[in-house]
Formats: sequence, structure tokens, C-alpha cells
Amino acid sequence: MSKLVAPHGGGNLKSLLVPESERAVELERAKNLKQVFMTSRETSDVLMFAMAAYTPLDGFMVEADWRGVCSDMKMSSGLFWPIPVTLSTTEETANNITDGEEIALVDSESSEIMALMHVTDKYVIDKQMECQNVYVTTDKAHPGVAKVMEQKDVNLGGSVRVLREGLYKEQFPNLYFNCEESRALFDARSWSKVAAFQTRNPMHRSHEHLAKIAIEVTDGVFIHQVLGKLKAGDIPAETRTRAIQAMIDNYFVDGTVIQGGYPIEMRYAGPREALLHALIRQNFGCSHLIVGRDHAGVGDYYGPFDAHYIFDTLWDGALKTEALKIDITFYCKKCNGMATAKTCPHDKSDQVQISGTKQREMLVNGEKIPAEFSRPEVVKVLREFYANEGQ
Repeated sequence: MSKLVAPHGGGNLKSLLVPESERAVELERAKNLKQVFMTSRETSDVLMFAMAAYTPLDGFMVEADWRGVCSDMKMSSGLFWPIPVTLSTTEETANNITDGEEIALVDSESSEIMALMHVTDKYVIDKQMECQNVYVTTDKAHPGVAKVMEQKDVNLGGSVRVLREGLYKEQFPNLYFNCEESRALFDARSWSKVAAFQTRNPMHRSHEHLAKIAIEVTDGVFIHQVLGKLKAGDIPAETRTRAIQAMIDNYFVDGTVIQGGYPIEMRYAGPREALLHALIRQNFGCSHLIVGRDHAGVGDYYGPFDAHYIFDTLWDGALKTEALKIDITFYCKKCNGMATAKTCPHDKSDQVQISGTKQREMLVNGEKIPAEFSRPEVVKVLREFYANEGQ
């Protein structure tokens, strides 16, 4: 009997993936349906449906759910959900779809039919309202806001049946676990308390320290990284996964860490996205989410610990997965090791602040990466990437 945290909503996992034996027939049938083309974010959400990562959703949100999520982080049923999961299209296309009609959802980049959708709602998007509530800004320089503002004018709501799992499963066969598979991995190790570490960057010494703190208080850590689209300048998943594995192989006790990946596209919604990451990890079987400084933030839109505070605003029963809140980590020259503001009594002049942005700058400029910043095995992988990028 599994001792892992129950899926969100208290029921069973809900994968929206059509059984493999039925997909060929359904794909052929879908060719004769009206087609709606999806953005990369919408396609990534379809893949999340397939993995059961968005349990218990049965598709893209109808208007009542979208409004409730934007304003109060509650769907119309009262279920906690922090960020809208929606599909937009043009007014012209929406007007051509009848209530209850089944349509085909197509990935704009690959032109492949990804899913079937039973449309039960159509509604005009109040983009300003969504951005102000979810991102706490309407500044189009914010990448998440920009994505919302670039949406078409009408959202389609309704249930979804997924017909493809996408390329990520083929590209990362050793990392791509759906929720059922990750839970099986944890159960096989007799883990009941699992801390997830969300990352879209290679792990430097601060990240390593966060993960090791989590290992001390749980059974193991699930380093769960973003395989979906990132922002310009981010290191691609192929390189990042090798760099993370180099750290795991050389600096973690065997059997305490599992590396995985999933196809979400970052929203950069800061505090609200930290909640979404926790909800998703609950479905993957994780009891905790490591939340450090400026989780899922971008620029100066959010305070360094806003993602800590937002967990304290939730009502009882909203979310089972807890935030493992950890202070800013750094290397202290006097402590001669990694520390946080809670453990190090020394002056800031003795602290080496470690950031992925600074490390990228040093790599791009060919500078030496201090040992306090990153492990040599990790740096070697990253240097190879930047050397090839320059050719």
C-alpha cells in the first residue's frame, strides 16, 4: 500500500491520454474535424493532461473556472487551482464552432494533431484582469504577461482527449515519467516523504545545498526539471540534464536522488506558479516542494520570499504538498562552506552570492568559475556547450 500523498482533489490520477490501441483510429477521425492551432504553451498543457499532472482537470477551463481561478484561486467546484489552464482562438474560429462540437487541437510548430476537444464553452478573455490577478502586473515586458496578451480573443472550454505524448518522451526516455510512473519509482524505494526540486537551470552549489537540506528531512529528492520552452538565453535541456547528472553522480549519496523531467512551459508567475508547481508535484507523489529565493520569478516583479508567503494564505485542505521554505543560500568564506542567512553569522563581505545568471555570464565570457560557484564536473559539461555555441 503506497504511503505517498494522494493526488490533488483526493481522488485517483486522471490521465487524459487515449489508450494506445485507440489512437490511430482517433487520429484518422480527427483529420475530418475542424482544427484549432495551439501555441507552444497550450501544447505543453495538453502533454501535462496526458501525464495526469493536471489531475483532476478534464480539459481546458470554462469561463466560470477561469474567472474563479484568476480571482480567488478556486474553480467553480471550490477546488484549489492557482493559474488558468486555457485555450484561445480567434473570434472568427470560435463563431464557427457550435456548442458541444468536437474539434481537433493542432500543435502550431509541428502541425501535428495532438488532441480532441469537446467544446462546451466560448468566452471573451479579459486579459488585463488575468494578468493583474495572476502575475500582479500588466507590464508586457514580463514574459508571462506577454504570452497572455499575445493570445487570441476567445477562450474555448471543454474536455480533452490526448492522442500524442510529444517528442519529449522520445528525446528523454530516462527522464520522462508520468505521474503513475514517478509514484511507482518512489514506492519501489519505500519513499513516503519526497521533496521535489523544480529547475530550469543547471544546478550550481546553492541548488545542491537546497537539495541536500531536503534529503536530511525527507526520504529523497526528485530533481524535476522543465523540458518545455524556456526564455532566450536559458541552457537547453539536453545540456542541463547532463550537467545535473554529473552533480548527482559525484556529490550525492546513491539512492537519495531521482532526476526527472516534464513538459511544462514556464509562466514566470512567481508566487502563483510556486503553488502550481506544488500542486503538480502532489500529483507526481511528492509531499514537499523546495521553495528557495524568488521561485519561478523573473526580473524584479516579485519579492525574494513572496513565493514563501503565499503558501501561508491558503485555506485548510487547499493543497496537500507543503513548501519546504529555505532561505537564501551562499558560500561563506569564514564558514568555509555553503550556508544560509539562518545558519551563517558572518558579514555579507564574507559571502559569495551564487546565481545562475552570473554563472552564465562567466561562461559566455570564458571566465574561470570559482569552486564556490559550481562543481568542476558540472562546469566541464557547460563549457563544452558554450564552446560549441560559439562555433
